[in-house]
Amino acid sequence: MGGLNPVGALIAWSGPVGSAGAIPLSVILFTVLILLTGAERIVEMVVSARHARWAFERGGIESNRRQIPWMIALHVGMLLGALAEVWLLARPFLSLLGWPMLVIALACQAGRFWIIRSLGHQWNTRIVVVPGMPLVTTGPYRWSRHPSPRFLAHPNYVIVVIEGAALPLVHTAWITALAFTVLNAVLLLGFRVPAEERALAGAARIGTGVRT
Repeated sequence: MGGLNPVGALIAWSGPVGSAGAIPLSVILFTVLILLTGAERIVEMVVSARHARWAFERGGIESNRRQIPWMIALHVGMLLGALAEVWLLARPFLSLLGWPMLVIALACQAGRFWIIRSLGHQWNTRIVVVPGMPLVTTGPYRWSRHPSPRFLAHPNYVIVVIEGAALPLVHTAWITALAFTVLNAVLLLGFRVPAEERALAGAARIGTGVRT
């Protein structure tokens, strides 16, 4: 007696998301990718909090904390926006775009781990200066002492810019990629990078360290 294969029915392509038919496999996998990225961001926040406690125990001084909620909202919005755009607007997976963007997004994640490993306890999502601690000059920071443009002195932010565009474009969520790029540019160039530059300038004067 024949029957319906539920797995086959789930992954079979029979139209865009929201139309009659099954959910495309690429949409399911993209959703998993976004959820895993979200889980990784939660781990980052836990690590950041632990590093902040380490810094404060050594007299760490925090600045511009009011930017953190905006940064969290922007990054959460990017992840949710990418999912919503793919599911609600039936964005397709285009191989010529999706696969390269996936490689770039994964490369950015590898770069993120490299940065966290290089900075050790000095890595943080917050701007914290520990008096007497020198700047990190290993890993990607060995090439960022006198970059042009100055924005390249912050490898983590370079990765955020690239990943924020690449990740939504894995499944052609171009509205999310564009919105994140514009809003992130405003936040980074208008507020975050200048605040960190001021912290780095102060660190250079008193021999302390803060890097992102």
